[in-house]
Amino acid sequence: MKKGSIELEKGGKILIEFFDQAAPGTVANFEKLANQGFYNGLTFHRVIPGFVAQGGCPYGTGTGGPGYTIKCETKNNPHKHVRGALSMAHAGKDTGGSQFFICYDAFPHLDGVHTVFGQVIEGMSYVDQIKPGDKMKEVKVWEE
Repeated sequence: MKKGSIELEKGGKILIEFFDQAAPGTVANFEKLANQGFYNGLTFHRVIPGFVAQGGCPYGTGTGGPGYTIKCETKNNPHKHVRGALSMAHAGKDTGGSQFFICYDAFPHLDGVHTVFGQVIEGMSYVDQIKPGDKMKEVKVWEE
C-alpha cells in the first residue's frame, strides 16, 4: 500500500492513502512528480471553501502542468469524491498532469469525471485551513 504526505510551509502535515489498485497510472504519476520534487514550493492556487483546495500548477495560476498529460482512470474506479478525497484536476477528459484537488465535502457530480486516487487519512484539519497561495513545503510518497 502506498501512502504519502503533503507538508505545508505554514505548518501541518496531511497524510494520504493512495488507491494504486483503482488508479495505478495516476498514483504512479503523482509519485514520480513527488519524488522529483516537482510539488515542493508550489501553491494551492484555487481554494473554494466548502468545495476544494487545488494545487500542483507550476505557475500558480491553474494553467500549467508537467509538460505532458495522463489518462483519466474513472472506469471501474469505486472511489468517490467524499470529504478528504484526493482527485486529479483536468481541463477535459485525459488532460490531467500535475494538478490535484482535495474535497472539503462529498461531490457526487465529480464521480466518473475526475480520477479519485487517494484519501486524506490524517490532517484534514490542516486542509480545512488552507488559503489561496499557501505553499507545499514537501510532498512525499512511500510504500508501506
